[in-house]
Amino acid sequence: MFFNKTKDKKDNSYLIKVSALLIHAAKIDEKYTNEEEEIIKKTLYSLGANQNELKTLITKGKESLNNANQILDFTREIKNLGETDKIKIITSLWRIIYSNKIADMYETNLMRRLSGLLYIDNKTMGEIKEQIKKENL
Repeated sequence: MFFNKTKDKKDNSYLIKVSALLIHAAKIDEKYTNEEEEIIKKTLYSLGANQNELKTLITKGKESLNNANQILDFTREIKNLGETDKIKIITSLWRIIYSNKIADMYETNLMRRLSGLLYIDNKTMGEIKEQIKKENL
């Protein structure tokens, strides 16, 4: 089999990539807040991280982000996750973006690019965006 659509829950290395991507989205507006970090922690936990490793995953995610040249470095592994996990990640990305009630052009551009890189169709992306937008009004 060429593509493994599910990750072994014991191999959490992909969670560092997820963490880096979420942190990238949180920092793109140059305002990294505690609320955004809590969203990141909840997402990592829902993807299989245990409570004790959350801080380490976030630290390693920040390091990975600092050493990366582009978002492709994060999406290579994430795109091979199952649909459910990718939807959780997309939902969290929109939650991070709308945590301050607005999405700027850099954030929406990031999400447009991620839609293609993670193989999420526009309809699904739009539905998730609208759902999160309504939650934050």
